[in-house]
Amino acid sequence: MGLFAKIFAWWDDATPGTFFTLAKRAEKIGEDEYGNRYYRERKPSGASGRERRWVVYKGYADASRVPADWHGWLHHTFDEPPTDAPLPRQKWELDHKPNLTGTLHAYRPTGSLAVPGPRQRASGDYESWTPDA
Repeated sequence: MGLFAKIFAWWDDATPGTFFTLAKRAEKIGEDEYGNRYYRERKPSGASGRERRWVVYKGYADASRVPADWHGWLHHTFDEPPTDAPLPRQKWELDHKPNLTGTLHAYRPTGSLAVPGPRQRASGDYESWTPDA
C-alpha cells in the first residue's frame, strides 16, 4: 500500500494516528481467522477504569467481520480474550460469516431488482394492502 493510501485510506487499514496510539499505549492480543488484529490498552486510562480495546481490520472495515467471541471481548462481555479462553463450540453451531449485503455474494431472490423474473409465491398468509375507498 502506498504512503498516500496509508495516510488517508482509513477504511482499508488503520490510519497513522491509530498506529501511533497502538504502538504507544496498546499491546497486541491476537488475530482472528479473517486477519483482523486485536489490541488492548496497557494501562486503563478511561473514566470508568476499564481498558480500551481495539480491532484493526484486515482490508475493508466492516464490523460484521468480527466473530462472536472477539465481539464479546471487545465489548467487555468477556474478560479473557478468545486466545486465552475460547468460547466452547456446540456441534450445531455454524462458522461465522460476515454480512454479504451489498456484495456480489448477497442473496438475491427471483423477482428482485437484481434478478429479473416472477416473484416467488407467498405462503398464503400474505394479503396485499389496499386503501379504504
